[in-house]
Amino acid sequence: MKHTVSVLSMFQQDQEIFNILLEIVSEGIIIVDHHQKIMEVNEASEVIFGYNKKELMGRDLNLLIPSNYHKSHAIHFEKFIQKRKRRKMNEATDIYALKKDGTIFPVEIELNPFSIYNKTYIMALIRDISEKQEIKKNLMLRTQALQSANSGIVITDALKYDNPVIFFNSTFTKLTGYSEKEILNRNCRFLQGKDNNQESLNVLRKAIKKGESCQARLRNYKKDGTMFWNDLYVFPITDNKGIVTNFIGILNDVTLRKKAEEERLLLASIFDESLNEVYVFDAKTLKFINANHGAQKNIGYSLEELKQMTTLDIKPNEDEITYRKTIDVLLKNNVVKVKFESEHKRKDGTTYPVEEHVQRSRLNGKDVFTAIVLDITERKNYTTKLENKVEERTLQLETALNKEKELSELKTKFLSLVSHEFKTPLSAILTSSELLSKYTLEEHQEKRDKHIKTIIDKVHFLNNIINDFLSVEKLETGKVNYKFSNFKLSKVVNEAVYDANMLLKEGQQIMYPENIDDLSLYQDEKIIQLILSNLLYNAIKYSPEGSTIDLRIEQNEKITTITIKDNGIGIPKKDQKHIFERYFRAHNVINTQGTGIGLNIVQNHLENLGGTIHFESEENIGTTFIITFPNSATP
Repeated sequence: MKHTVSVLSMFQQDQEIFNILLEIVSEGIIIVDHHQKIMEVNEASEVIFGYNKKELMGRDLNLLIPSNYHKSHAIHFEKFIQKRKRRKMNEATDIYALKKDGTIFPVEIELNPFSIYNKTYIMALIRDISEKQEIKKNLMLRTQALQSANSGIVITDALKYDNPVIFFNSTFTKLTGYSEKEILNRNCRFLQGKDNNQESLNVLRKAIKKGESCQARLRNYKKDGTMFWNDLYVFPITDNKGIVTNFIGILNDVTLRKKAEEERLLLASIFDESLNEVYVFDAKTLKFINANHGAQKNIGYSLEELKQMTTLDIKPNEDEITYRKTIDVLLKNNVVKVKFESEHKRKDGTTYPVEEHVQRSRLNGKDVFTAIVLDITERKNYTTKLENKVEERTLQLETALNKEKELSELKTKFLSLVSHEFKTPLSAILTSSELLSKYTLEEHQEKRDKHIKTIIDKVHFLNNIINDFLSVEKLETGKVNYKFSNFKLSKVVNEAVYDANMLLKEGQQIMYPENIDDLSLYQDEKIIQLILSNLLYNAIKYSPEGSTIDLRIEQNEKITTITIKDNGIGIPKKDQKHIFERYFRAHNVINTQGTGIGLNIVQNHLENLGGTIHFESEENIGTTFIITFPNSATP
């Protein structure tokens, strides 16, 4: 007690100066001796601990220390006295103090030893760091929250050049694959790679330049080059003067969502653009909810009109009870899909058969039906078409069979014809040749001339037959090469008539056409002569002796018409429809030499040259053939 009094008396010396020094310091100050007795406190200490100065003077320091720290504090204090070195106690451990009301709070303490009159004292500078610790705790909690966020988060320093990253969370690292060294102090544009011309980047750059919030969807790239879609939200942070100091960026990988959106849009596009009819209607009311473009186009109603209607409004032959019985099985989960045939009625009143595939779905929490409708008009007509096709094919087969039969008959007739047509003239040639050898005297010259003429006629006849066969073969294989040139029509007529005169029967004559010297053609000269000769030969062959063959020619600006009229045996009525068929011969000329080829050749050549041929004939009165062809052929 005497010691405490003496110390106090020493402290009281120069009290005014000492008090000034104590109160200048903002921290709490407590001075204790080496026994930890409180020798002096300042006003700040009274505020910190809640005691007044009188309550503290001469009291043990443990009064201000929580009881569970007393033992450890005594040990630390003894060590400090021995070392007598200035020290901040919070450098070693967390320090807590005790207020008068029992509140325990964290403090920072700096211990400063000093001596007066060979006595050692400790001056403790005390700071209440409760608020500081609370701030630290809040910051730690916020940091932990940022680190544990599912989104990538970055914070940039807007006051530094190029707005570099100063903070990022672990999710950002996982999302991008970059390390701390590769992220910090860099602008976030490294995530764009070379893909820096995106339209959304312009929006982002303008917002940052203006210090505004922004949302943008970007194509970003991970460290390994993988592209991901980033929904980026950027927020500015401003100080109390309104200056933007930082930007916070929140990154969300929406690649899967983007893919899902694209798939959804694709499905929506398929739904709307499908040519089949697709309807969605309420399972309870049967009212239409949606219909694709194909449905609207085929049924004739707009979507707005359909939404005021039910499925029964387009089913003229369906009653509600029957229809519900068909589709309500879907509501019992017994089946996944029902398929049935029905009939739909368009807005214009027309109906058509359909096949419906109906499934149950959920839309906005309620049951709906989706119906895919196929127009089966073609399918319904298939049976009829098939029957018609079978009938058509049967007729074709019968026609082909008849043609085959006819061809067989023609071949038989042809072989018989060739045998007859070649045998008769060859026999005549052989007979005349044998007789010629017997007529050696000069007075036999008339007989020799007769047999020579017979040989010449028969050879000419056989040559014509061979030429006809060659013409048929060329026409069938398409090997006819027409050679067009300009020529006088009179030249062709003269040659054809001259050759025909060699074959005239006794008393026959050909009436030569008048006023043809100035007529010209651009055609195939040999083919025109062949056609004319063939018709003249037939007129001679099938006309009696002493008859006249009338040859007439007319020509206008475009067409030349040749008419050959005889007074011969004519063509029977029943045979006229077959007269241009190959190898066909009328019944009244069976015993007359001929191949049945000539008129078929004439008709084919005229068709190829753009011409026509037709005739008028009456049996036993005569026949008139009329042919036409262009004055100028088109190669």
